[in-house]
Amino acid sequence: MKHISVIGSGIMGSRIACHFANAGFRVLLLDIVPKELTEKEKNKGLTLADDAVKNRIVTEAFQTTLKTNPNPIYSKSFIHRISLGNLDDDFEKINESDWIIEVVVERLDIKKSIFDKVEQYRKKGSIVTSNTSGIPIALMGEGRSEDFLQHFAISHFFNPPRYMPLLEVIPHVKTKKEITEFLLHFGKKYLGKATVLAKDTPAFIGNRLGIYNIMHVMKVAEKLGLNFHEVDQLTGKLIGKAKSATFGTSDVVGLDTLVHVANNLANTLQNDESVDTFKLPSIVEYMMENKLLGRKTKAGFFKMDKSAGKKTLYQLDPNTKEYILSEGRKFETVNTLKSLSLNQRYAAMIKGNDLATEFYKELHAGLFAYVSNRVPEICDSIQDVDTAMKTGFGWKHGPFEIWDKIGVKEGIQLAEQYGYTIAEWVKGVDSFYALEDGTEKFYSPLTLELTSKEPITKLQLKYLKHSNTIWSNEDASIVDLGDGIINVEFHSKMNSLGSGVLAGILKAIDIAEQENKKGITLYNDGSNFSVGANIGMIFMMAAEQDYDELNMAVAQFQNAMMRIRYSDIPVIACPHNMTLGGGCEVSLHADAIVAHAETYMGLVEFGVGVIPGGGGTKETIRQLYLNHVKNDVDVNRIQEAFLKIGTAKVSTSAYEAMEMGYLQKGRDHIVMSRELQLQVAKQKALSLYEAGYTRPISEPIQVFGKNIQGAFTVAIDSMVRGGYITEYDAVVANELGHVMSGGDFSEPTMVSEEFLLKKEREAFVRLCTQRKTLERIQHMLTKGKPLRN
Repeated sequence: MKHISVIGSGIMGSRIACHFANAGFRVLLLDIVPKELTEKEKNKGLTLADDAVKNRIVTEAFQTTLKTNPNPIYSKSFIHRISLGNLDDDFEKINESDWIIEVVVERLDIKKSIFDKVEQYRKKGSIVTSNTSGIPIALMGEGRSEDFLQHFAISHFFNPPRYMPLLEVIPHVKTKKEITEFLLHFGKKYLGKATVLAKDTPAFIGNRLGIYNIMHVMKVAEKLGLNFHEVDQLTGKLIGKAKSATFGTSDVVGLDTLVHVANNLANTLQNDESVDTFKLPSIVEYMMENKLLGRKTKAGFFKMDKSAGKKTLYQLDPNTKEYILSEGRKFETVNTLKSLSLNQRYAAMIKGNDLATEFYKELHAGLFAYVSNRVPEICDSIQDVDTAMKTGFGWKHGPFEIWDKIGVKEGIQLAEQYGYTIAEWVKGVDSFYALEDGTEKFYSPLTLELTSKEPITKLQLKYLKHSNTIWSNEDASIVDLGDGIINVEFHSKMNSLGSGVLAGILKAIDIAEQENKKGITLYNDGSNFSVGANIGMIFMMAAEQDYDELNMAVAQFQNAMMRIRYSDIPVIACPHNMTLGGGCEVSLHADAIVAHAETYMGLVEFGVGVIPGGGGTKETIRQLYLNHVKNDVDVNRIQEAFLKIGTAKVSTSAYEAMEMGYLQKGRDHIVMSRELQLQVAKQKALSLYEAGYTRPISEPIQVFGKNIQGAFTVAIDSMVRGGYITEYDAVVANELGHVMSGGDFSEPTMVSEEFLLKKEREAFVRLCTQRKTLERIQHMLTKGKPLRN
């Protein structure tokens, strides 16, 4: 697979093209030729025959895509991987492609006309897929050649393709088995997707079940008299769903989108016992008639009022059709669930005695019955059902996983209590999932026994830690990965770095050195690698003015970082998602980094009124010195690094982290698949060991003293005068400048890492004595965002 063609440059087409470019492939993006000139083109004297006009639609669509936030492409340098063209002049270029993806408007006649031309120009054996969200592949394949059909499938990406993990693969009846298997494997390994095999049924897996659940929630809420605010309190993060819950999600996506899919399902489903669930409630019909579509029309189930200098959220009252304050009743069940872990909440939510419990009971009674009756109709695997809901709709656990946690028999009884019919195949099941010999097995409705799917790699921490944990505390665990490699897993709240995590890192290094291990990986399955140091602990010590204790805590963090750097064995960091502050510092001190492509890395301590104090400032200076090239303008390089920390800049991808200097070309590695990250890291550690790894030697670092410090001071003063930063920002910036310059040296001087760590630590503690820093830390702890004071 080297070259991809994407036909259709709309919202999905352009973003799919970008994601293939992210994965390292050359892409041809095509769209139609305009039929009329714009006024601007007329004024320029252009005609319909000019290339600029012919490529206008594809060019404008692509440029619009590149301006979207979040951005669909990992690095601006990847844009050149995508070539633009039109369907009149450039269609024949698809004969260079190994995979041709159709992403045009959802009309069968238009798609078939595109496939006529694809058939004419594609090379034999090339894969052809459609990104349709609902047109049957059997209809799209009518009239096609045997070779076309053998290589034809639906590849349904979810929007936005870069960020939404789900990829549904739906083969034609004549699609070769190896082509289907290739698409599933390729999507996982090279595109970083969670791939599922679906059947050619309306809305496939994700949208079929996702829209059912939303419509079912609406019907149950309407029956019980729950308002939109109350329902979203019950169906959001509390039970492992997206923060925007049910009605909030509809407002974000757009009610018209939801209604379009629901209407299609209501009209096309022939044998679905719950087809009436897809029929619109009267309030939704009213909202559609009055264009209350959500955020796109600034009013939907909810409406935000920003007048009077503050934000006030209102909800639509279905009875009066007026907007009222977004508030509702308090439920005892909610208080009970909040005191439990997510895994414990599922069983507990149906054991209360209030209206919330009644809602949860009927909601899950219908859900369990519905998913049981959809397998094997929409797919053969309950695991694919759960994967689709987790990666397409943001559920922490899929419906069968939730059912397992409540109890299979309890779920059957619940469904029957509310008049739902459970599929026969479920009635002999004790558990949908089981862990046997380190392999996750799931119940198959086809064989009526536990089975397993070959994973992309068997090195999965979630399975290994059950039997291979050799040490643990509340915040960290050490797991034996085999072959002389051990892993440190963080599992503190948001993987923040406190004494427990540091103890785990130090213990792992001690074990590795004493038992002659070959390496250590720092990997976890959490949502984020680490959000940084435990600022709650820092705030407590600073507020109590226990500065000696604070100084000791910072020194312990620094010592742990230096142990990572100067251990006898290679240490590999595996950052993913948020890798901030201390999480970034851990990565910077590792011997190598194996990062997931979606890594958002940065030294963000400025946001809470301090400078990087865990070796981050020191390491920034060290890297500048190590990467110095003769005749470089040192002042410019150091000022760029100063601004990077001073603006708390965070990379938007691992590739941008490399451009920012947090990852190093040639040394570090970026993977698209989170499933492969630990395996690649283990291989990296083994390769360093086999190459004859020796403990690094601490080398002196050059600092520039007063000369560079003066440049910092001038820049800071001008930014204050220009209103770009506050006066207290300037205080923090001057502390950073003092450390990065090395202090009051009158000329360039070589200093030790210990010298810079001491400077860094003193500045950190000094800032923690300031009231405005405490205000910033407290604001971050309570509000979750920086304070500019």
